[in-house]
Amino acid sequence: MTGTEALFILLGAAAAGFVNGLAAFGTALFAMGFFLTVMPPVQAVAMSVVLAAVNGLQGAWEVRREIMDAPARLARFVVPGLLGVPLGVSLLQILDAGVLKLTIAVFLILYGGYFTLRRQLPALAPRSGVPDALVGCAGGVMGGAAALSGALPTMWCSLRGWPKNELRAVLQPFNVIILSATMALLVASGAFTRQTLVFLALALPVALVFARLGLMVFRRLPDVVFTRLLIGLCLVSGTGMLIREAL
Repeated sequence: MTGTEALFILLGAAAAGFVNGLAAFGTALFAMGFFLTVMPPVQAVAMSVVLAAVNGLQGAWEVRREIMDAPARLARFVVPGLLGVPLGVSLLQILDAGVLKLTIAVFLILYGGYFTLRRQLPALAPRSGVPDALVGCAGGVMGGAAALSGALPTMWCSLRGWPKNELRAVLQPFNVIILSATMALLVASGAFTRQTLVFLALALPVALVFARLGLMVFRRLPDVVFTRLLIGLCLVSGTGMLIREAL
């Protein structure tokens, strides 16, 4: 491992950990820019998936009471999401992952830009759980195809008007479960080489520390500020992804 590789891995791990601890999503969005500088895409995705799943356990423990208070709500997202993961992996054979990421980047920018400029956010209250299930399934497909399981659920749940702990109680375990399923498929496909495991041994301790720092900031944020933060991160994430894919 060269010094340059170690530097970019550490920077990516720190960014991934802090954002995951703070916002419960965005690990791949913020880490991939660093990882892709020193490793191929498959390896970068494998790294991001592991960091997101492991770091997410800390965040899920933070809101364990809210998770247990509404297991049916979480299941509306997770069950369809798990069904979508293998579909996403299969779509990699016929879809261009770059085009898929560009499409999501445009949606993130439009969504984040629009709602960032609005003084008052809407509070959506669907009469059934069908929209939640559709968003969960789409998140699962995105997780399997590009390790981006959190993008669509974050956009949708940010407009539900839930307090920050309830919002996190959906996003955090959803991402952990979906990305763990993706990780299992990547293991089966042989994506985790010896070099990837060495990189992970370097990245994981740093990511865990910075995830804890992100959680410390999360605890101090008011509900409205946290929701605004998620929307702002959507805008930043989409812009960064668009630039990276365009280059």
